[in-house]
Amino acid sequence: MTISIHYAFLPHTDPEASIAFYRDVLGFEIRNDVGYGGMRWITVGPPEQPGTSIVLQPPSADPGITDDERATIAEMMAKGTYAGIVLATSDLDETFARIEASDTEVVQEPIDQDYGVRDCAFRDPSGNLIRIQQRG
Repeated sequence: MTISIHYAFLPHTDPEASIAFYRDVLGFEIRNDVGYGGMRWITVGPPEQPGTSIVLQPPSADPGITDDERATIAEMMAKGTYAGIVLATSDLDETFARIEASDTEVVQEPIDQDYGVRDCAFRDPSGNLIRIQQRG
C-alpha cells in the first residue's frame, strides 16, 4: 500500500494577497480557484509536483464553527499561531533571498538547527508560518 499527501489545507484571509505570495513569491502554480457564497478556495502547488497541493481556504467556512471560535481563529491567525507548513528547497540561501526581497515577513533567517536541519521561516499574508528547509 502506498499513501501520499495529496492536499494540505491552510487558511487565508485575502485571496489576492495569497495568490501573489504563493504564485509570484514561491513560484507555485494556481491549480484551482473556486468561489462560493462570497468565499474562495484556491489550490496551489509546485509545478514539478502535480500530485501535491495546498488548498487555501476561508478559515471559518465550516458552518459548525461558532462566533466565539471564529474570533479565536482570527486572533490566532493575526498572531501567526493558527496554521503552518514545512516546505523544502535545494538552495535555502537563494530561496531566502528571493522571498526576503518580496517584503514578506521574516520570522527566522537561515540557520543550522541543533536537530540537524538548516531552515528559515516566514509568514504568508494570512499569518501562516511557512518554514523552508534545505533539502539533501
